[in-house]
Amino acid sequence: MMPDSQSLVRSLLLVTLLIQAGCASIISSATSGFTESLGQSILDNPDLEMVRDGAPSFLLLMDGLLAQNPDNVKLLMQSSQLNSAYAAAFVIDPDRARLLNDKALSEAERAVCLSLKDACDLRTRKFSEYEAWLDKQTRKSVPELYQLGSAWAGWIQANSEDFAAIAELGRVKALMQRLAALDESYDHGGPQLYLGVFETLLPPGMGGRPEVGRKHFERAVELSNGEYLMTKVMFASQYARLVFDEELHNQLLSEVLAANPAVPGLTLINTVAQLQAEELLESADAYF
Repeated sequence: MMPDSQSLVRSLLLVTLLIQAGCASIISSATSGFTESLGQSILDNPDLEMVRDGAPSFLLLMDGLLAQNPDNVKLLMQSSQLNSAYAAAFVIDPDRARLLNDKALSEAERAVCLSLKDACDLRTRKFSEYEAWLDKQTRKSVPELYQLGSAWAGWIQANSEDFAAIAELGRVKALMQRLAALDESYDHGGPQLYLGVFETLLPPGMGGRPEVGRKHFERAVELSNGEYLMTKVMFASQYARLVFDEELHNQLLSEVLAANPAVPGLTLINTVAQLQAEELLESADAYF
């Protein structure tokens, strides 16, 4: 039996034992804490190969737990986050990426629907009504809304050849703008990072606003104290390359490579960021 198969069997056995235990309290409270701790350990692990090979078993474990308790908002949020992160960091095949991002978005939608008032049809209601709903949200709604926005953005990227998917980008941008107003520091400046990306998707002649995007990127770096290395990678790849600023591009990526990636909650993504920074630097001469 291959090691991956052994890991899968162990995870499936664990799911079976949890289910057979029959304790609703284990599934609803202790399990949430267990999966949260395990998910945190994945995000803090710098060994990309270990995470890549082991994470699918954990995702299957999450599926089993959710099958027994489909209305557990914490589990839905954790599963959505980890499916999105795994797809972004490790999945190259477009079909697999779409499947994982479909799942992540569906789970985030369900978590929002269950936890927030009048929030079950945000992707389909009239845009004016959607904006009015966003305006009513408070700081308490930030965690659920941020996960929805993150999963939504990942889903659009995974379906970037579908014009219907791209048409939903305006809703995600409006969501992130509201989040930036409520708590711009959330997830190490995540709302500002997303807004920077949205403003630099296109060159100025096609509607992009790179200088507005630069301000968002700079604010995101400031909010994370420079510890969220993916912000600088995106700053370089999205803005510096768009405006052909080679000096800024190389400065940002050099800072990423010189930084210590070990930051609680960011170690995995920082390690991925450093690998991407190396690739971008290696291709800089050809690009510029």
